[in-house]
Amino acid sequence: MHGPGTPNISLDPQTILRQEAEALIKKGSAKPTLGWVPGINALSMLYDLARAPETAGDALKFLHELQVHQVELDLQHEQMEQDRSELAEELTHFVALYDFAPVAYFTVDSSDRIIQGNRAGASLLGVACGELSGKRFDSFFTPASGLALLALLKRLRSGSIRETCAVKIDSGEGVSRDLQVVASVSPSNGYLLLVLMDTSDHQELDSRI
Repeated sequence: MHGPGTPNISLDPQTILRQEAEALIKKGSAKPTLGWVPGINALSMLYDLARAPETAGDALKFLHELQVHQVELDLQHEQMEQDRSELAEELTHFVALYDFAPVAYFTVDSSDRIIQGNRAGASLLGVACGELSGKRFDSFFTPASGLALLALLKRLRSGSIRETCAVKIDSGEGVSRDLQVVASVSPSNGYLLLVLMDTSDHQELDSRI
């Protein structure tokens, strides 16, 4: 604990790692090594130091440093495995949120082609999820709506932060459905992110009121 007036010194990660390794060795609770083997040069140096009485103490110090380094490697490996497991769980969680969301989501590239779409999006466009990738996004809509959608995508690539427009999709037999598009640009890779909402039911409800 720091006393009054004692500066709060923040240790760097490497120092903290060494202190943890030292403590484990001191308590004898370090886990069995994962197989890290000292290089031939290190072993040769240790042998040369150990066989001479005047450098035997240095050999013990060197051996201790090798032990500390091995424990540090094990601790780093353990942390990496834990981080990898946590990232895998988070990825699975967010993939499930995306795939099974009740709203239609799409990711579109610079050529106006769909990179990815979720289940709700595929259902809204009347295709299977596996058929979305590579298709031009505007090809699913009526000609006029396709042009409006392409103009929206162009505005986004020209610097607009968020765009929205109304479009129609042909549901077959001359029946069209009214949709609302809300789109923005991904800050990480420049892909266009789109949400598609079916407004036909809302319009039918409004007409009945």
